[in-house]
Amino acid sequence: MNPVWIVDDDRSVRFVLATALRDAGYSVTEFASAEDAKRLLRREPPALVVCDVRLPGEDGLALLRAIKAADPQLPVIVMSAYTDVATTAAAYRDGALDYLAKPFDLTQAVATVQRALADPATTQAPAAAAPARPTLLGTSAAMREVFRLVGQVAASDLNVLITGETGTGKELVARALHTESARRDRPFVALNTAAIPAELLESELFGHEAGAFTGAQRRSAGRFEQAEGGTLFLDEIGDMPLALQTRLLRVLAGGEFYRVGGRELIRSDVRVLAATHQDLAAKIARGEFRADLMHRLDVVRIHLPPLRERRTDIPALARQFLTAAARELKLPEKRFTQAALQALTRNPFPGNVRELENLCRRLTLTAPGSSIRPEDLRRDGAPRGAVTDASAGPWETAFRGWADAQLAAGTRHLYALARGRCDRILLEAALAASDGHRQHAAAALGLGRNTVTRKLGSARARPPRPSTRE
Repeated sequence: MNPVWIVDDDRSVRFVLATALRDAGYSVTEFASAEDAKRLLRREPPALVVCDVRLPGEDGLALLRAIKAADPQLPVIVMSAYTDVATTAAAYRDGALDYLAKPFDLTQAVATVQRALADPATTQAPAAAAPARPTLLGTSAAMREVFRLVGQVAASDLNVLITGETGTGKELVARALHTESARRDRPFVALNTAAIPAELLESELFGHEAGAFTGAQRRSAGRFEQAEGGTLFLDEIGDMPLALQTRLLRVLAGGEFYRVGGRELIRSDVRVLAATHQDLAAKIARGEFRADLMHRLDVVRIHLPPLRERRTDIPALARQFLTAAARELKLPEKRFTQAALQALTRNPFPGNVRELENLCRRLTLTAPGSSIRPEDLRRDGAPRGAVTDASAGPWETAFRGWADAQLAAGTRHLYALARGRCDRILLEAALAASDGHRQHAAAALGLGRNTVTRKLGSARARPPRPSTRE
């Protein structure tokens, strides 16, 4: 078999990945730049290429396009530490087979290569250049997965169900799917089905003829007609009345409909994206939602995590919202102090990203001075239920900061690490307070003496004094 190529300017990444692939039985050739790889491409083509996006000189996406121009069937896996919608979508449009977000798990990377070599025909055709980047932001593992899915399915015409709590940004995902698709030059039409009275929703979706009902003085096009050739986003689909669900199902199944009061059959070429914060499976069990409609909508599912599950994204989001608020309100731009950002990451944000955005708008108006401090968050603009410096002790604040830093750095088995350190600190403190007497230390900790002895061995803790009186 021809070798697997690894193209990355980071020598350590090349070494670790190449070693893992060689251990798996593959021949590997390494390159530090796209130019070096391209020079050898026609003379000694590889079996598969794994390339980084950011390279010195020509970038990885340019190399991807060159590889696909030379051999459209050659599988290429793109990897990057800078995962976003625009990059992932561009990679998939240009023919990438898969996308690895750094730092990646070596077992996963080797498995990805194995799958690609087992079925090298699953490539994608090139498409048009990427449009402007949608306003999605995040570097957490959960958001990298969202970006990967958006990039992977945007170019298709598959229906997508976007789930997540209120305020997580479901419409932004829908707009990103439209912007990165072949329908980008056609309309994007959004309709919140929960905001329209049930008796008017059918007309809003399908339009009506003159005289179809009281007040219908002229023909009106519905959202399906307005979105022709483009994308229709149905928000809060779980609130759609059952009778209307039946009509929507017919459109999705047959691609045609009638206006309210009309006899003309209208063909529809619309990609439907739907979103909900509700549990549709539970609504189906209660008879409130059609199972066949959910199956039509839920071809691909993208779940947006709540903000409390992606706290490492809060500082970047807060800075972006603060800048946008200053521009919107035509006020001087303010900035968060580091302490304020740390306090923000401890807020529960039940309203998710929307709540954070509104908070930044309020702070742009109400915070005194050019810097936003923790005390500004504790005024009337602070989110309800916020964890502030006053409600958390210094050790809790420090511990939370340590945990956030470890998670941001990608530390594995964090619970075991934290528990081991906590055990050691408590044992040392209790032994010091009891002058090294294990029985007294055990009583202070509420543990048995044998448990303390065992934990001393596992944590390698030592009493501060040589005494080991029982």
